[in-house]
Amino acid sequence: MLKLLVVFALLAIVVSLFSGLWFLYRDRGGGGRTVRALTWRIGLSISLFILLLAAFRLGLIPGYSQ
Repeated sequence: MLKLLVVFALLAIVVSLFSGLWFLYRDRGGGGRTVRALTWRIGLSISLFILLLAAFRLGLIPGYSQ
C-alpha cells in the first residue's frame, strides 16, 4: 500500500512539473499558473518526504543495518 502511494505521489510531482513547463511555454512567462503548478510540486515533494520519514519512524520502512 505504501509503495503504491509513493508511486502515485511521484507521478503527481512529475505531472505538476510538466504542467508548470507547459504553462511557462503557453503564457510566455507572464502568468500565475506556472507559479501555482510549481508551488504544488514543492508541496507534494515536501509531503512525500514527510510521509516517508513518518513511515520510517513507525517501522513501516526497514532501516539499513550491517
